[in-house]
Amino acid sequence: MDELVKLVASKTGLSEDLARTAVNTVLDFLKQRLPEPLAGQIDSVIAGGGASTGGLGGILGGLGGSGRK
Repeated sequence: MDELVKLVASKTGLSEDLARTAVNTVLDFLKQRLPEPLAGQIDSVIAGGGASTGGLGGILGGLGGSGRK
């Protein structure tokens, strides 16, 4: 999750504390809105355990996206 927080901080100019709050807010939102099979994988992916599930790209791929720009 630290990598994502640093990315948000660098892209937005927010402090790391504010970026962490923003990331947590978005993750909580996604967990509430996504179907359970996907929502249940978010913590694993953010913690770095997402390789077996295809990482964040695998989750987003389940939504019809590629997970990449």
